[in-house]
Amino acid sequence: MNTVGTDGNLAQGFKPRHVTMLSIAGIIGAGLFVGSGHAIAAAGPATIISYFVAGTLVVLVMRMLGEMAVAHPDTGSFSTYADQAIGRWAGYTIGWLYWWFWVLVIPIEALAAGHVLNAWFPQVDSWIFALASVLLLACTNLFSVAKYGEFEFWFAILKVTAILGFIGLGFAALMGWLPNREVSGLSSLVNEYGGFAPKGWSAVVGAFITVMFSFIGTEAVTIAASESSDPARNIAKATRSVIWRISTFYILSIFVIISVVPWNDPQLAVVGSYQRALEIMNIPNAALMVDFVVLIAVTSCMNSSIYIASRMMYSLAKRGDAPAMLKNTSKVGVPRAAVFGSTLIGAAIAILNYFAPKGVFEFLLASSGAIALLVYLVIAISQLRMRGRLERENANLKFRMWLFPYLTWAVIIFISGALAVMMYTEEHRAEVSATLSLAIVISFLGIVTTRGHKRVVAARSAG
Repeated sequence: MNTVGTDGNLAQGFKPRHVTMLSIAGIIGAGLFVGSGHAIAAAGPATIISYFVAGTLVVLVMRMLGEMAVAHPDTGSFSTYADQAIGRWAGYTIGWLYWWFWVLVIPIEALAAGHVLNAWFPQVDSWIFALASVLLLACTNLFSVAKYGEFEFWFAILKVTAILGFIGLGFAALMGWLPNREVSGLSSLVNEYGGFAPKGWSAVVGAFITVMFSFIGTEAVTIAASESSDPARNIAKATRSVIWRISTFYILSIFVIISVVPWNDPQLAVVGSYQRALEIMNIPNAALMVDFVVLIAVTSCMNSSIYIASRMMYSLAKRGDAPAMLKNTSKVGVPRAAVFGSTLIGAAIAILNYFAPKGVFEFLLASSGAIALLVYLVIAISQLRMRGRLERENANLKFRMWLFPYLTWAVIIFISGALAVMMYTEEHRAEVSATLSLAIVISFLGIVTTRGHKRVVAARSAG
């Protein structure tokens, strides 16, 4: 393992198997095990269209990001590429927005962990469990990146095993191989409970927005791979595998759920899609099993959230867009100041949920509602502009975007349209408005910061 001192460089401690499992399990969190139930209840069986469209979008975006990341691996990933392709203000804006998103994920996952543990040990308040889980996982991020990678590797194995086991049980039930277990079956997708799209196609569009929140995190593998011994190779490998990862873990498992559970089941959005499916299949201790898997998933996602937020903050500091102290690293190449900073803010927001007025936490969550789409939009625009730069540099593009520039433009138009629909839809207007307002404020700060840097450079040159 390659480790470094406090010269501001990260260690290359991830092994190929770490990066592989991080890329596989990076998008498996509470959004799949629990949140998918809300999407299905809102749109019916047609929710699978939302997952398919969102999955296709993610595959295309990852291909674009992979092209840039293989050519120039960097811890800042798309934030650095936006800096280079669009302008420093763009890298500044999307970097801080992305950091803010993952800082908010920390309390969301902590609250989910606290809820599960409180159900098991009701004598302890859930906020204590939530805070303790954040602080405990922060410790795993303070050790060498190899130890963090090992921790996440085994948690990823558990999550993947749980999903594959669930899919296997679901297909066994649908084939009638489980004795004394009746499920609604494939016919219910189109012939019962109002048909395939019982609430209309507008509900499917609304479900797409919910689904996108679950998918964000796929792009984080390009951040993690920069701390491996062969970043370009690991990024290319992870990006190529994104198609089957999304097909298996999301689309296939959602297909099983909507085939087993009627979309209008009143318990679907209450207990979550996985638990309700297991209950209908009469699997013993379904609630306990799902709670255990959810606890593993949220713990893993919380751990990854701290890692991703700290690395993005570190990258911003390296570029002069965050306080300089945040770019310092420990003897084993860990940006501990960035880890501390991200963790403390995440923990503070978790506590805020319990002791501040409810509207405060909801407003903070709303501000992150459209960040996933903004990140993907910036990646597409960056790749559109970066391709010309790479070709002028005669870079050997070993990993290319398909059908460039047509698919890149298609992604840009689609995401712009999705944001417009969100602004038009009353249900999502507050989310996109809050996110865009935050983006405008950060962009203004970015422009001011950029001009300040230019003045400093000019003064030094004149001196």
